Amino acid sequence: MKLFYHFGRYYMLVGKAFSKPEKIAIYYRKVLKEVELLGLNSLGIVALVSVFIGAVITMQTAYNVENPFIPHYLIGLTARDTMLLEFASTMIALILAGKVGSSISSEIGTMRVTEQIDALEIMGVNSACYLILPKIIANVFFFPILTILSMVIGVAGGWLICIVLNVISPEEYITGIRYAFIPYYIFYSCVKMVVYAFIISTVPAYHGYYVEGGSLEVGKASTLSVVYCSILILSFDLIITQMLLS
Repeated sequence: MKLFYHFGRYYMLVGKAFSKPEKIAIYYRKVLKEVELLGLNSLGIVALVSVFIGAVITMQTAYNVENPFIPHYLIGLTARDTMLLEFASTMIALILAGKVGSSISSEIGTMRVTEQIDALEIMGVNSACYLILPKIIANVFFFPILTILSMVIGVAGGWLICIVLNVISPEEYITGIRYAFIPYYIFYSCVKMVVYAFIISTVPAYHGYYVEGGSLEVGKASTLSVVYCSILILSFDLIITQMLLS
């Protein structure tokens, strides 16, 4: 029953976040600020993780494919499709759930325990809309861009490891990443990331918005938000894959 209680309260909070918006000019500035704080500031970790993921996938595929009847260019194809289908969306979303999700939960939770949210409500401001909606818009808009960037950097990481360690020749790797390319895979990953962005924006906001107590409870809410975000991301990964690829 507690599950239905939290689901209902989460649903009501999301509905409140999309109702009675304030002046559009205020939200325009807040969305740009959230894009910088939540999106642009995540570029570094996304790029770093992606280049290593691409390199490791290429190395592992090369070391496990020793059959002389299997052409080497299939290593590049495997690295490309693995990055496009799964790692550039789901793996990056799990990392962003830890970085961005905990930040959102801590920010809103701190405002709750310091009674800043109560002050907004007293002034007649829709606090849920004012605090949560810009984060949703910023993440849903910018996270797919991070996904595409992760794809490019991951594939480039595989190419770089071919040059550095001579796993296979760079020419064979490039042949593999160009072979039988399916643009739909990019659309599929971006759709997944839009869903993940909504989860990463709203679930931590829910935990922060309804936190009770002091700074210790804010930390617990941040931890819970990351855990639930990770579970939901993996669950929706299965659901969306079944819907779009089966």
